[in-house]
Amino acid sequence: MIDKTTVDRIIDAANIVEVVGEFVSLKKRGVNYLGCCPFHNEKTPSFTVSGAKGIFKCFGCGKAGNAVTFVMEHEKLEYVDALRFLAKKYGIEIKERELSQQEVQQNNDRESMMVLSAFAQKYFTDTLFNHVDGKTIGMSYFRERGFRDDIIKKFQLGYCLDTRSAFSQYAGKQGYKKDFLIKTGLSVEHNEALFDRFHGRVMFPIHSISGRVIGFGGRTLKTDKKVAKYLNSPESEIYHKSFTLYGIFFAKKSITQENRCYLVEGYTDVLSMHQAGIENVVASSGTSLTTEQIRLIKRFTTNVTVLYDGDAAGIKASLRGIDMILEEGLNVKVVLLPDGEDPDSFAKSHSVTELKQYIADNEADFISFKTKLLLKDADNDPIKRAGLITDVMHSISVIPDTIIRSVYIRECSKMFEVAEETLIQEMSSLRSKKIGAAVTQNTTILQQSKPELHTPAIPSFVNNVFCEEQEKEIIYFLLKYANVKLFTYTDDDGYEHEINVGQYIISEIANDELEFLNLEYRQIFDDFAELIANNQEPNITHFIHHENLKISELVINLQSEEYVLSNIWKKFGQSESEGIEFLSEAVPKAITSYKAKVIALAIKNLMEELKNITEENFEEMTRRITALNMVRTEISKQLDRPVLC
Repeated sequence: MIDKTTVDRIIDAANIVEVVGEFVSLKKRGVNYLGCCPFHNEKTPSFTVSGAKGIFKCFGCGKAGNAVTFVMEHEKLEYVDALRFLAKKYGIEIKERELSQQEVQQNNDRESMMVLSAFAQKYFTDTLFNHVDGKTIGMSYFRERGFRDDIIKKFQLGYCLDTRSAFSQYAGKQGYKKDFLIKTGLSVEHNEALFDRFHGRVMFPIHSISGRVIGFGGRTLKTDKKVAKYLNSPESEIYHKSFTLYGIFFAKKSITQENRCYLVEGYTDVLSMHQAGIENVVASSGTSLTTEQIRLIKRFTTNVTVLYDGDAAGIKASLRGIDMILEEGLNVKVVLLPDGEDPDSFAKSHSVTELKQYIADNEADFISFKTKLLLKDADNDPIKRAGLITDVMHSISVIPDTIIRSVYIRECSKMFEVAEETLIQEMSSLRSKKIGAAVTQNTTILQQSKPELHTPAIPSFVNNVFCEEQEKEIIYFLLKYANVKLFTYTDDDGYEHEINVGQYIISEIANDELEFLNLEYRQIFDDFAELIANNQEPNITHFIHHENLKISELVINLQSEEYVLSNIWKKFGQSESEGIEFLSEAVPKAITSYKAKVIALAIKNLMEELKNITEENFEEMTRRITALNMVRTEISKQLDRPVLC
């Protein structure tokens, strides 16, 4: 990875007019530059480059971005390679940082460890196929497990001789340094002598996403229970187990093609699935699933299916890892294999057609699976039942997509026989904790200092209402004016406080536990909330160069196009040119307008539901409509307009 300081230098140096000008003939047009888009065929130029903003935008095909994303798109490069392209153009040396002599040596050491690991893999594989012990002991194990030669060769499996130091001695004779043998974990030093860490074990090389060997897993063939069944390489400069998934190099193409990743537990599970003809499979290799591993999968698909054997204790232990997958926005399904089966044994005893059919017939969404699993334990115990409801609501609360959360809550309401409103309140409470510090602090300040700016609260039962135009306007104010002072006030102790636009918007939206349904708008809002909660100042550059390219493009579009504010501002004869005076009116009214739209749509939805409502729910439904009408009246007063029926 290129360190942030170097990335910032590259971005600062990259003049977008110069970068684009290498590939597109540009002509100055006012303050901007115009040319024919390189991404689609056009005769009339619609491709605009803004040197001042550092962005490009094609008004023909819609592509937009910065200097880095232009190079990525035009040259078909990954992000880091695009940075290297620009660094070379502007003579910036990539050193991960301004490296010290020690750090330079560390990088050299890392490459030496990679070379040694590749050498070790070839040695172990050669031993498996050609050494008498490798063939009679190691190969016999793989044969007994039913693995074909093509799978053994594909995954570069091997065998480490059971002679304590055969590999270490051979590597030393080939010129490999003792220091690197120890650092990679291939050898262990004792009384100044080197011994093979994996002696007497069959070997499973662990590959990086680019296919380089970075570590090993070794399985003992002994029955001694005092000896660990599996032994992995220790953490090193090249191997970090929390960032690694076994089989990802061999699976990534298939994952992309199938748009799904199967997640299993062990090495042999992966091998057997490949042998059965299913290649879009990876393993966490017995370690607890990490956020980094999940994001590795997310680079290729948003759909994950977890394959479980029938071990109930093991399933419950892994539930937290599934919550982490949900939190990253992936769609999770679960397949429970028959009793006594695991992915390894089941794949071996079934054809690829049978395997795929079983998965299709038995796939269940994770929330339903978890709910049914925990309900079995709860029986009729009300305390246990309450605990499992909270547990399931926690899983639902981490899901980023509002619509998906709403669907799950409706289903769980039926399964638990608990009012949907109660579950919504529980989930909202859990979600609000994410940005609770910023919300609580800012809301208290606003209520104490400028109560007239505090917009009407939305009832907690309102959810899943889509108001994209109003969401966009709020995001526009947030991006453009987040750090602009909105007002100041003096507290009871005589201290003066300054409240900016960003703090005000986050407080007003989050305090009502409202969420934008547009995922990009929501991500921008959440990023702002996190930055403010950590006392950091949000910067538009952060979003222009956001790691989520959709957000980068959205922000650039808002910057490059002339955004037209709602007509409500014209009513007051105000414009953005009036600066702080305009903002003190416009920002609260933008939020109030958003809430007005939410309320109107919520009432409309309830009126539709009322047509088919049962008698027992009629009273509750009318109560909600009455509550919403009261809020709508209050909002209309703030907007200086009559209630529209």
